[in-house]
Amino acid sequence: MAQNVPVILARDVANLGRVGELVNVRPGYARNYLVPSGLALPASPKRVAFFEHQKKIIEHKRRLLRSESEKKAKDIAQVQVTISAKIGEQNKLFGSITSRDISRALKAIGTDIHHRDIKLAEPIKTLGVHTVDVRLEADVAAQIKVIVAAEVVETPVEPVVEAAPAEEAAKPSAEAAPTAPPAKA
Repeated sequence: MAQNVPVILARDVANLGRVGELVNVRPGYARNYLVPSGLALPASPKRVAFFEHQKKIIEHKRRLLRSESEKKAKDIAQVQVTISAKIGEQNKLFGSITSRDISRALKAIGTDIHHRDIKLAEPIKTLGVHTVDVRLEADVAAQIKVIVAAEVVETPVEPVVEAAPAEEAAKPSAEAAPTAPPAKA
């Protein structure tokens, strides 16, 4: 059996580790997938020292990003967005409210959040107040309130036209009393 080989991860790899970690993997996995994909580098003392330094820089950037994300999460927690939708019987929506609709409504009020970062278990199909989870960078989560309201459809009121019969009444009187041409003297 082949022994595991040490590699240094150049990027985060799911179920394996984070950037800069020294991990032991099977030689074929390292040779055929990790190294050619640029996800890992073969371990050497020089590279280990270099990545130790890079790890410190990356951790510092992560802490800064996390503090910014936490600040943004506090701001987002105060956000309340209202979306109006057409409704049918029993207050059920025609269609549904999706993460894209919520993202557009948030962008309209000045909060830019990508629709992939809005986590809905399923699309919203009822009226009322719904709490929606939002994923921010550095594993920070927040919640926003989405109010789904019934869309007010204004039925156009047709104006009553009273002038039409008056015009018709004026026409027959003009025909009934024709004007005579002036007489020649």
